[in-house]
Amino acid sequence: MGKLQLIKNAEIVNEGKTFTGSVLINGEFIQEVFKGKDNFPKISLDEIIDGENCLLLPGVIDDQVHFREPGLTHKADLYTESKAAVAGGVTSFMDMPNTRPQAITLQLLEEKYSLAEEKSFANYSFYMGATNDNLDELLKIDPHKVCGVKVFMGSSTGNMLVDDEITLQGIFKNVPYLIAVHCEDEITIQKNREYFLSLYGNNLPVQFHPLIRDAEACYVSSSKAVSLAKKYNSRLHILHLSTEKEMQLFDNSVALKNKRITAEVCVHHLWFSDRDYQQFGNKIKWNPAIKSEADRQALIRAVNDNTIDVIATDHAPHLLEEKQGNCFTAASGGPLVQHSLIAMLQLAKQGVFSREKVVEKMCHAPAELFNIEKRGFIRSGYYADLTLVNPNNSWKVSPENILYKCGWSPFEGMRFDTRVEKTWVNGHKVYDQGEFDEKVRGKRLLFEV
Repeated sequence: MGKLQLIKNAEIVNEGKTFTGSVLINGEFIQEVFKGKDNFPKISLDEIIDGENCLLLPGVIDDQVHFREPGLTHKADLYTESKAAVAGGVTSFMDMPNTRPQAITLQLLEEKYSLAEEKSFANYSFYMGATNDNLDELLKIDPHKVCGVKVFMGSSTGNMLVDDEITLQGIFKNVPYLIAVHCEDEITIQKNREYFLSLYGNNLPVQFHPLIRDAEACYVSSSKAVSLAKKYNSRLHILHLSTEKEMQLFDNSVALKNKRITAEVCVHHLWFSDRDYQQFGNKIKWNPAIKSEADRQALIRAVNDNTIDVIATDHAPHLLEEKQGNCFTAASGGPLVQHSLIAMLQLAKQGVFSREKVVEKMCHAPAELFNIEKRGFIRSGYYADLTLVNPNNSWKVSPENILYKCGWSPFEGMRFDTRVEKTWVNGHKVYDQGEFDEKVRGKRLLFEV
């Protein structure tokens, strides 16, 4: 028998419904979910947590982060970013392979897992990175223990741009598990870059970023990925979609569990549009670029009608000094995991999404899409990955409460109505109103195959 904790009388948001109830945690797992106020057995408990006036949600599963370890730890590391994650209600993450060294062999991948076992507050998985010459290595992956393969079909740094046609065909034909893809077409981007350089020179402000990395660059690449996946019946997952045009590539007529091609959108593409560059500048420079308001609205519609399957962050911190410069020189990417859930719940307050939809896309759908074992739902027998949030506790994002190692956020200065109060990972209360349990670490995610 493990530690018995009861979270009582919370508003539980789970599987499309919201109801008053209580959750009994026994050790690492949810033992039982009780519906109704004060409807729980009068048994001896180690701890009772009053959830009244709060929402109890499954922990968020973020399928796309860059925690920068190993090799880029001046920006971020597994300890700092997983700490920020649990403070934001994120209990599991999947980290990208473009570290130093890049995770492009089984040995290097397992070294990342060893680091996470030692450092991570949240549960974790790591993608193996594809290159033009490591197909043999990709085929060695145990799909029970690794979330998938990451392919950069577009701009990338280092050796990770897969632009060899034979290699691409080989990956889509032979890799039997999930292929996650960054889709931007390098040829289109270069052409746009040369055009604007010839007109205006190289000191272009960030407002030109979505004109260079435009909708066409995204569509050319993502439509190619979709056609390859259809040709070979691959399991394709396209990351951080940013355009209205790309939505025609996806299907909402079948249930998620039956989809071979799935789609992700990130919080920044749902929150910001190109009209925000003037105010936020390089702080909202991402690849793919934040685009027009029409694109943003199309992405919102696609989330609501299930054309898009999951919401993630693409959390990609850089130091502020790396974010300085012009459209060409400022680093792309920014930190988000601490603020992704509250930003989405803020949009829910505005009527953009329902709370149930936020939980579906950030918790349930990632678990279902990746076939994660026993996570993503508030169900008896599942791991107690939970977050308790107060929907009426207004606070302002400021340097004093930003936990990212890089020390800044694109949301700095903004006021949110919802605050994460407590987070449990595998039944351990790791975050409690600003305090952390430093003694416990998350677990490696496992996948049903």
